[in-house]
Amino acid sequence: MNSDGRPGPVPAGLRIVVVGATGNVGTSVVQALGEDERIEAVLGLARRIPRWSPAKTRWVSADIGEDVDLTEHFLDADVVIHLAWLFQPTHDPVTTWRTNVLGSLRVFDAVRAAGVPALVYASSVGAYSPGPKDSPVDESWPTHGWPDAAYCREKAYLERVLDTFERDNPGVRVVRMRPGFIFKRESATEQRRLFAGPLLPTSLAHSKFVPGIPSVDGLRFQALHTADAAEAYRLAAVGTSHGAFNLAAHPVVDARLLADLVGARPFPTPVRPLRAAAAAAWHLHLVPASPHLLDAVLRLPIMDTTRAHRDLRWSPRYSAEEALREFLEGLAEGAGMPTAPLASRLPRGRAQEVATGVGARP
Repeated sequence: MNSDGRPGPVPAGLRIVVVGATGNVGTSVVQALGEDERIEAVLGLARRIPRWSPAKTRWVSADIGEDVDLTEHFLDADVVIHLAWLFQPTHDPVTTWRTNVLGSLRVFDAVRAAGVPALVYASSVGAYSPGPKDSPVDESWPTHGWPDAAYCREKAYLERVLDTFERDNPGVRVVRMRPGFIFKRESATEQRRLFAGPLLPTSLAHSKFVPGIPSVDGLRFQALHTADAAEAYRLAAVGTSHGAFNLAAHPVVDARLLADLVGARPFPTPVRPLRAAAAAAWHLHLVPASPHLLDAVLRLPIMDTTRAHRDLRWSPRYSAEEALREFLEGLAEGAGMPTAPLASRLPRGRAQEVATGVGARP
């Protein structure tokens, strides 16, 4: 340990636990870790064991939403990377709180009980308070979220929990990743299920079917490719950095860029009718994405990623445009992976999504 009480250099032969290892980010993190020769073994925790065998990885079934002690899984781990998150059901915030907040508390408690030297946690741009769209903010911007959106509320709450955790556990190196929106080809079907629902035709991924893109005040956000997010997690795991890191690629995404991607035109759209339509569709269970998430997106600040470049030595390989283009290609192909979250098709197809209640139950 260094004289300032922080952990010293990370040795080789690392053993890393990834909580939530089978989703969009988790699958890429596991792959990135498996390719690093300094890492000896990866333990992937997920609710459902996948039909997929990445290098150096062993799987264990664990549901952090249940009242279980995770300590035994963290014994002898050098780093725990916590990625698990439940996006749905948006109509039942108690269920998402149980997994996302109470489950995260179980993860943090187990890190402490097992004596794990480092915790890398997946926070989000969604944890930030509303901020400017034309002047990037750094990691010191307030993290109180947008209170109406459960996703932002939960992310912001966990930022406060980690403030206390760091104060009470100075020997644990804590890293908080705050990425923008994360995309890859293989996540397209999962993200369609989570946010657009079963009624979105795959044909809309083809430009000739998109007449225009609404241009709404505040529609400016940041994105990055999942592989680049995974690289940041790998660098955090094998390095000695601590604190928060904003992660995003250039350029900032707006209606013009989205329109160019699908060969359409942006058209000015008032926020109020668009928000009303989103709310009606959500209340009728036609789409799973809550209108409160739209409210949050329109208020999210643009992030400055200088610290990640400087301290993590992180630099994205893909532009935001390339990440979105790959996502759209995956959407058209019905792309996925052999894990439960990223399955390209549910056993009974889209009918199963409708039957279980769009946005109602996981």
